[in-house]
Amino acid sequence: MSKTQYLPSVDQKHRKGFQPLHSPERLLLGPGPSNAHPDVLKALSLPPIGHLDPFYVDLMSEVQQLLRYAWQTDNRLTLPMSGTGSAAMEATIANTVEPGDKVLVCINGYFGNRLADMAGRYQADVRLIEKQWGEAFSLEEIESSLIEHRPAVLAIVHAETSTGVCQPMEGIGDLCHKYDCLLLLDTVTSLGGVPLFIDSWKVDLAYSCSQKGLSCPPGLGPFTMSPRAETKLAERSGKVPNWYLDVSLLNKYWGSDRVYHHTAPVNMNFGMREALRLLAEEGLENAWNRHRTNAEKLWDGLQRIGLELLVPENLRLPTLTTVLIPEGIDGKSFCVHLLNNHGVEVGGGLGSLAGKVWRIGLMGYNSEPQNVERIINLFETELPGFRSSSEASA
Repeated sequence: MSKTQYLPSVDQKHRKGFQPLHSPERLLLGPGPSNAHPDVLKALSLPPIGHLDPFYVDLMSEVQQLLRYAWQTDNRLTLPMSGTGSAAMEATIANTVEPGDKVLVCINGYFGNRLADMAGRYQADVRLIEKQWGEAFSLEEIESSLIEHRPAVLAIVHAETSTGVCQPMEGIGDLCHKYDCLLLLDTVTSLGGVPLFIDSWKVDLAYSCSQKGLSCPPGLGPFTMSPRAETKLAERSGKVPNWYLDVSLLNKYWGSDRVYHHTAPVNMNFGMREALRLLAEEGLENAWNRHRTNAEKLWDGLQRIGLELLVPENLRLPTLTTVLIPEGIDGKSFCVHLLNNHGVEVGGGLGSLAGKVWRIGLMGYNSEPQNVERIINLFETELPGFRSSSEASA
């Protein structure tokens, strides 16, 4: 008698018929993701190969070299984490924070709070220095807190995605050396679009994502670690409490040994390699200047039609702009209107800025003059009628 006769009958209730997948056309001008570059999409669609295939092993080295260029670092331990930017964020903490370590977190937005939450989950003694959302920290404020708390790690956000603030970095690394702590930097919304110098700024740990300034779909989290941070990792009293994000294990795969650790997302790294190649082909200075030029056009256009911006110009991110929602406008409904009627995505506020701002992203492939003109035109033509309808229904 066949063994299959002893199996239960197949339950069919979840078996549904669907058409082949077709995603809608969208212009992604929110806080991320941005639209992927066509060359990146082509790379993603290549046939997959094994994660220890000689071709892929060579490609891994190319990705690492190009990441070092994008970050302006010589750090040996530079790699894309197999996970989103939040995985790379957690990796910086998991590898260097031990229970009881003091971690001083600079909070001036939503993602500073996330850093503090993650550090607490690894049993750090979390200390906070806080600023109003939309502001940046001064060297004097940071030094005063370093003297008061004497942390093992100072964590700060370079490009705060929730507010559109670009934190000035000059001198912060020097302070961290002076007071013997590691400098951990969030570069999620700055990598590829904003001047960024990991080594010159004496940054010890940094992370980013694939889907913003690099114009690749979400799925990888660039990570880099300085020799100082490697030393702290090597001197841990115990194992890193997160197996998947343990860089001492990952380095055996991404280092010269190429020892199997996990099944890498091969095609995502195809895409990352192409995204970084395109950035290197354009040149960092040119990419930074392009983002700045288009951001200034956006700022001028929005203000010309009577909208106010949250952040002072000297602190604004070229990659993400926060616009104050005018009185009488339902900001969320306007975002839905733009998406459903025009195929354009704009983001709303997070945390204390929820319902108070729109977030407009001009990142990577999307930072182009025609996109600036389109979004300004939409705000100029659609917002007046939307205000009238909102007031009429009130």
